[in-house]
Amino acid sequence: MEFHKSSYSATESHCVEVADLGQERAMRDTKHRELGALFFGASEWRTFLDTAKADLR
Repeated sequence: MEFHKSSYSATESHCVEVADLGQERAMRDTKHRELGALFFGASEWRTFLDTAKADLR
């Protein structure tokens, strides 16, 4: 699983990383990688992104 830093993360040391798994996405905290990741299906991920974008407005 290859993670990359979220484009919404402000700093290098306190950010969220995301992995594209085809039909799913995984997300983890860079400060606590050892705790694993959260996994989202396509519709869950879309809802998460839409909600996060709405909160930024």
